[in-house]
Amino acid sequence: MVNPSPRAQPPLSFIPPALDTRVLALVRLGLPYWMRWREQIQRVEVINAEGLVQLFKAFDAGETRFLLAFRHPSPLDSFCLGHLLWHAVPQRARELGIDLKRPVHAHFIYDRGIPIWAGDWVGWLYRKLGGTPIQRGKVDRQGLRSARQLLANGRFPLAAAPEGGNNGHTEIVSPLEPGVSQMAFWCVEDLHNQGRAEQVAIAPLGISYRYITPPWRELDRWLDRLEQETSLAPRQDLYPPGDTSKTAVEQRYRRLYNLGERLLTLIENYYSRVYRVALPLGEPSDRPDTSPPTNALGDRLEALMNAALEVAETYFQLLPKGSTIDRCRRIEQAGWEHIFRQDVVSDPPLSAVELGLADREAEEASLRMWHMRLVESFVAVTGCYVRQRPSAERFAETVMILRDTVCLIQGKNPFPRPKLGPQRAVLTVGEPISVSDRWPDYKANRKQAVAQLTTDLQSTLEAMIPPPPSV
Repeated sequence: MVNPSPRAQPPLSFIPPALDTRVLALVRLGLPYWMRWREQIQRVEVINAEGLVQLFKAFDAGETRFLLAFRHPSPLDSFCLGHLLWHAVPQRARELGIDLKRPVHAHFIYDRGIPIWAGDWVGWLYRKLGGTPIQRGKVDRQGLRSARQLLANGRFPLAAAPEGGNNGHTEIVSPLEPGVSQMAFWCVEDLHNQGRAEQVAIAPLGISYRYITPPWRELDRWLDRLEQETSLAPRQDLYPPGDTSKTAVEQRYRRLYNLGERLLTLIENYYSRVYRVALPLGEPSDRPDTSPPTNALGDRLEALMNAALEVAETYFQLLPKGSTIDRCRRIEQAGWEHIFRQDVVSDPPLSAVELGLADREAEEASLRMWHMRLVESFVAVTGCYVRQRPSAERFAETVMILRDTVCLIQGKNPFPRPKLGPQRAVLTVGEPISVSDRWPDYKANRKQAVAQLTTDLQSTLEAMIPPPPSV
């Protein structure tokens, strides 16, 4: 995600969901063509679609309310969710002789920031599809009320990503935020208060992506380009482009490692020189070993992310509390408060000078938020992801993260990402987790019950990651 226009703007308004079945029908009709030709998702494989069919059957019968908690590794996930709900589940229901209410659909929670960088039309579309927005960096009472209302009383189930945002990694589940678990318990509470007997469940959904043909040639082209953009001298003993031999994979990993090290060193030098941040500056490594004994790169990256966040937090006068994601969200919200302002639409209006100063303030806030966006690019990077399993998917994910970072440094919008090759998506419907059964635990200790449910959901999603193909 990129920062909004650095000018003072009216405050962000809540976008109320307003489902329009005509818009839903049009999007449903065009989805297969868009996925195949625009997003290059050639196949979507669904494991245990029957489990979701049974949940929808119970939902239609007034027996169950459920929240679809999906993994969020990629911006492509929304298209895969559409395929699951609009095509795979109805098809499996017909095969089982089960008549589900039409349309098969779900309300969903989305980040209020998406329409800022993707365009107002996206906010309109999400609204017409029954989505409800939430601002992640503060207690968004209006957004929470809307989501809570939809989960307990909406026409459809509710879908949400407990990771909060996409992390760019098919095989890493980011630490889950507690919001999904808390919302599920609120639903149990609301049903009890209304004297209703429905059960409440969370349906875990795993999402992963695999290239139909490993895009080694495209990856080599991107490595060439990124080496040029970082002034990294290319190696002279390179393998032929697209080579898949063990030696080529090892050399490709060394290129990737050197590229990451080079980029990290450049950014470390920037923060040390400009912001006088003390960082453990590293020296380029000439080791040919593809399994370095320590995760030095990961340690340096952790220190760099902390330094970048501190630069932004110092400006916004924020304390560095919580996880990296928590800190990113607070910085984002602080920046928005300097950009989206009530006084811009006040009566009497701001004078020309006051408006000019407000624009300067917004510009400063946008510049400070850039440091947070840089950290967001790296938030799920471990420093040893490819080394542990050098598959085409892990190479591709890491190369694209490096490419996003270079785009941000150059002041470019990294989205949409380039397509490296046709993919297939694998969606795995997990066994539902009963939240109603945990209600006594919640009444006894709310914080502990939410934390335990979040931990159990994390374990479930991690267990649903399919094994990658061998290299």
